Amino acid sequence: MPDLPTPKDAAEAALFSECWDAVLSYADLCTAGASAATQLATEAFALGIREARAAETGNARSTGRRSPRLPMIPLLLTAVRATAAAWETAGQGHDLDPDLRLWLHSEKAARYTGPPLQRPLALRALRDLQEADATLLWLAEVEALPPSVVARKLGLDPADLGEELAQVRGLFRDRSHRAHLDTPMAAQCRSYARLLDAVTRSPAADIPGDLSRHLATCVDCAEAAACLRPHGGGLPAALAGGVIGWGGLAYLERRRRAAEVRLGVGRPELPAGEGGDPRAAGSRARVVRNGLLVAAVLVSLLALAVSMMPFGGDDDAVGGDSPTDSSPVAAPRPSVPVASSIGSSSSSASASPTPSATASRSADENPDPEPQGTHSSATSATPAPDDSEPAVCTYSYDLVSQWPDGFQATVSVTPTDAVDGWHVAWSFKDGQQVTQMWDASFTQNGSRVTATAADYNKSVAADATLSFGFLASWKGKNSPPYDITLNGRSCTEAD
Repeated sequence: MPDLPTPKDAAEAALFSECWDAVLSYADLCTAGASAATQLATEAFALGIREARAAETGNARSTGRRSPRLPMIPLLLTAVRATAAAWETAGQGHDLDPDLRLWLHSEKAARYTGPPLQRPLALRALRDLQEADATLLWLAEVEALPPSVVARKLGLDPADLGEELAQVRGLFRDRSHRAHLDTPMAAQCRSYARLLDAVTRSPAADIPGDLSRHLATCVDCAEAAACLRPHGGGLPAALAGGVIGWGGLAYLERRRRAAEVRLGVGRPELPAGEGGDPRAAGSRARVVRNGLLVAAVLVSLLALAVSMMPFGGDDDAVGGDSPTDSSPVAAPRPSVPVASSIGSSSSSASASPTPSATASRSADENPDPEPQGTHSSATSATPAPDDSEPAVCTYSYDLVSQWPDGFQATVSVTPTDAVDGWHVAWSFKDGQQVTQMWDASFTQNGSRVTATAADYNKSVAADATLSFGFLASWKGKNSPPYDITLNGRSCTEAD
């Protein structure tokens, strides 16, 4: 008669069922092949389990309060990043994504191993929450699980989940505010700290122009703004980018796609070895590849979300009615039984906004259906050119990354005369469709796309450069855009 698994084995088997799909999805982003992704995920899972055991042992020996620890999924995702760094150090970097290797040697990666007070604000604030509260926030905001699934996983009453989540967002804001004030920062950032706190609390406050411009250029303050305004639309990107680091936005898009598949909207494809195309793993979707670009895109998204949103909000302000630190908001209610864990998806992962086949067992996922700071309308009319702003300009179009059914690109325009308010338009030859944009809002009418300035970047000095990025889908051919204009006047391609 075979030996029955020990309770620890059973617990780890349950964790494997709950978390393996997420771990493999991120490992797939970090590697250059399907077999390497599986190996990285396996080693990272073992590392994460050891870290969790060590934390539990330390808590059992201590007599004080529980030491802070990330929820299980983000803990395992950070273990993937740490394992990738160990591979690079040990000479196994050839199995990693080339842009991840660059990132691992950059100052961006050093933030995660440097002094604790200089680590990303979202990471510090999430770790400072009670574990049950942090888990609720991560599952709802990053994993994008349906509320009913989140409630079952955490043993909560589905009817109370919205209120619980609102309270946890408020607690996260409170921890973020404390962490922001503790962060060593430049004098200019310090001068904006109180103002940033005030405008993110008050529903009637307008964001001052100088603060808006500062958020558009300062990485740390833009991250803080998204964390201090958890209802402003930037929280999922702040969490994913701050906790995971490299590839955080791409991972977030995958989880959105996974949520869509769970709801029966997406169309997962079989991975190689399970009836799928064996070439699919070799052409896996790659979104946001350059490590430095990840930080730039994240800052743009967060700053845009902050500058365009109505600030404040009564349900997320932390005041006298805020939950205390004594117990987690998301603690299970005794009257609600904990449902059995839900098995992980076996469909393949996609980092693009549209479905594509990837490494085995990864989930096919979708970007946020209403990404912060963007708006799409395939039928909206293109805004009429603004002839009151004459513009002679040059442009550059950079295809950052391309995968079988999607791509990421950046458009940069340099006017010879100053402009105050701009829209950049272009046409596609091959039926490409823009799905998401940052640092501008957009409309698309047939093949013609128009990107319109955000409030914080509408003024551009003479010979300065405005830039924005976007994600789009394509099929068959992906020719560069043509007939690029600024405020209705033609631009020429930069040398």
